[in-house]
Amino acid sequence: MSDNKYSVLLPTYNERDNLPIIIWLLVKYFTEEELEYEIIVIDDGSPDGTLEVAKQLETIYGSNRIVLRPRAKKLGLGTAYIHGIKHATGNFIIIMDADLSHHPKFIPQFIKKQMEGDYDVVSGTRYAGDGGVNGWDLKRKTISRGANYVTQILLRPGASDLTGSFRLYKKDVLEKLVSACVSKGYVFQMEMIIRARQFGYSIGEVPISFVDRVYGESKLGGNEIVQFVKGLLYLF
Repeated sequence: MSDNKYSVLLPTYNERDNLPIIIWLLVKYFTEEELEYEIIVIDDGSPDGTLEVAKQLETIYGSNRIVLRPRAKKLGLGTAYIHGIKHATGNFIIIMDADLSHHPKFIPQFIKKQMEGDYDVVSGTRYAGDGGVNGWDLKRKTISRGANYVTQILLRPGASDLTGSFRLYKKDVLEKLVSACVSKGYVFQMEMIIRARQFGYSIGEVPISFVDRVYGESKLGGNEIVQFVKGLLYLF
């Protein structure tokens, strides 16, 4: 299809049940589209044996496709991306969750969109076109939509979904954005888009269906909401 290579960064923590499925799906769609790829698993010391499962997957698919770059403990999403980028050999980076809330079937659409406009960033959006959310209760939907709406009003970022974490970046663009961001947790993805606009990067969007995690517990808690408010005030 092209000479591009796509590096998928998969930060994991207690995802032993989800990891085999998400990697199988990623391999399926990359192979069907005849794309060059690698999947970089960044496990932060999961106590449930996620790394052991990842090692088995490396044996199955090969170390050229499954790249294991574990860390000793949870050190945050931003540093996980920095760690992953250091080992990425692709010229494009895809970030997504390992909990099956982001379906790899949308990746070919991301790539097509990027090529159409030579976009620096392509972001999956739950709040435009036929995008949506499945499996969330009213509280989660209200928190997410509320956060997105307030951000749109205050910061006018020019993108419809600020807190999503399913995106494709040009590698050099992601490196610059991650190094510029200071936020942690829930607000980190929002700051990435705000910084992208500040730096003059172009952003394309692809509607996605977000599905609540299949196995394991959600990592969104009350502290994340507090951090969001603090981060929003900082950016504003």
